[in-house]
Amino acid sequence: MTEALLGFGAIFVLALLRVPLAFAMGFVGFVGLGLLRGWPATAASAAQVVYDSGFAYTLSVVPLFILMGNFVARAGLANELFRAAFAFIGHVRGGLAHATILACAGFGAICGSSIATAATMAKVAYPQMQRHGYSPYLSTGVIAAGGTLGIMIPPSTIMVIYGIVTETNIGKLFAAGVLPGLMCAGLMMLAVTWITWRDPAAGPAAERATWAQRWKALRDIWGVALLVVVVLGGIYGGWFTATEGAGIGASGAFFFALMRGALSFKVLYQVLVESVRTTAMLFAILIAATLFSSFVNFTTMPSDLKEWILHLGLSPLMVVGAMMLIYVLLGTIMEELSMVLLTIPVFFPIVVGLGFDPVWFGVLIVLVVQIGLISPPVGMNLFVLNALLKDVSLPQIFRGVWLLVAALVLALVVCLEVPALALWLPSFMR
Repeated sequence: MTEALLGFGAIFVLALLRVPLAFAMGFVGFVGLGLLRGWPATAASAAQVVYDSGFAYTLSVVPLFILMGNFVARAGLANELFRAAFAFIGHVRGGLAHATILACAGFGAICGSSIATAATMAKVAYPQMQRHGYSPYLSTGVIAAGGTLGIMIPPSTIMVIYGIVTETNIGKLFAAGVLPGLMCAGLMMLAVTWITWRDPAAGPAAERATWAQRWKALRDIWGVALLVVVVLGGIYGGWFTATEGAGIGASGAFFFALMRGALSFKVLYQVLVESVRTTAMLFAILIAATLFSSFVNFTTMPSDLKEWILHLGLSPLMVVGAMMLIYVLLGTIMEELSMVLLTIPVFFPIVVGLGFDPVWFGVLIVLVVQIGLISPPVGMNLFVLNALLKDVSLPQIFRGVWLLVAALVLALVVCLEVPALALWLPSFMR
């Protein structure tokens, strides 16, 4: 266990020295394994990890869902989702903020990336909210928080990576995220209601749309509905695997963008480059985390920690609750994917050993990642908005997001206390 603790300490020291976490984890894992197993065996193991990760069929789902999300963003489907939500609830106080959250939920069902969802909605929803006199702190807060729905409502890149690393059924993980994702959206909308009740000027009501305008806006989202039904319905129904579903979704999104005239050769090149860049970043982190996981598993840390926790006499649920608290605290200072991959080798064996369902734990992991994405001072979504919206300061974005962080924390507590919320839909799958 001492070797593993020294390894974690070395990673944090390197992180403080501004070494990217992918390089820090890979370096510490390689050196640690080399000292414990010998350098020839470690070199062979590292080469095998890189080869297996690069050629793993199941991992091809990651770039395909990323590509699907980029094509969807270029096709303008996010604009139609926002217009449909705006047509139905834009006339109530805070209605545009509510519409943004609903549009984020819909876009998350065809994207799978929190950052992409937040960035897209910053371009779609923020100008409309500014035009109607919304406060910048409320506008940016709901976009940042709503963007996190992109990784809870399936498809989800985080769920895919968690499923591959822990060998958990990805289809069941997707099904498990539906109800918690809808609950998160509902709690965010309650938070917006509270904010606009306390500060009515922050989210004034817009004009009421006619029923003709509403039905037209609803008809315009047929592309989104079709993609969701085909991709997720096919995965849940067992007609094809998650990887095949991602391929079908990426192809469908490509044809939608093509039919709408949104794809020139220049735009296609940009989409492909952006998808490759994102995929390379994720694979670098994944390979490094796998190396570090091999090092941690080679030590006695997982079994020693499990024995120590059992001797404390805590209830199993209290143990998982303590893990979630650690994750929430780590999320304020670390990049979220690296945080998950760094800790899974330690926490996952304990959770499974205590008899908990890996699918339920996966949903909890996604929830803490959501919280981390909008938790100051290093929440990734906050900095994405700060980079895109030059007229809004970072303190304003921080101000608008706190109550929405509280809404996600409440969602985490509910899922922790009521596992059936996450496990009910997966129970219908074989």
